Amino acid sequence: MEKQRRPLQIELGEKESEGIYSNLALITHSPAEFIIDFARIVPGAQKAKIYSRVITTPQHAKALLDLLEKNIKAFEDKYGAIRKAGPDDARDNIGF
Repeated sequence: MEKQRRPLQIELGEKESEGIYSNLALITHSPAEFIIDFARIVPGAQKAKIYSRVITTPQHAKALLDLLEKNIKAFEDKYGAIRKAGPDDARDNIGF
């Protein structure tokens, strides 16, 4: 007999629904986990502040990569290619 899957209910709190803007990501890993720090840097600043840290398994990091690729393709199919920062673009050196 096959088990029926119940739909997953996801709750989004008011604070979390505001989101956090990030233009810098720092990624480190160990054999057991990936750590992704999301930070924000402003032009001319010598410091960046980390606003959020996500710690996940290598398997979940790979699943996230797959989902990002799928969603970027869907976005580009609908809105056109996303331009990457070039070598003359100051944002090229800040993490994304």
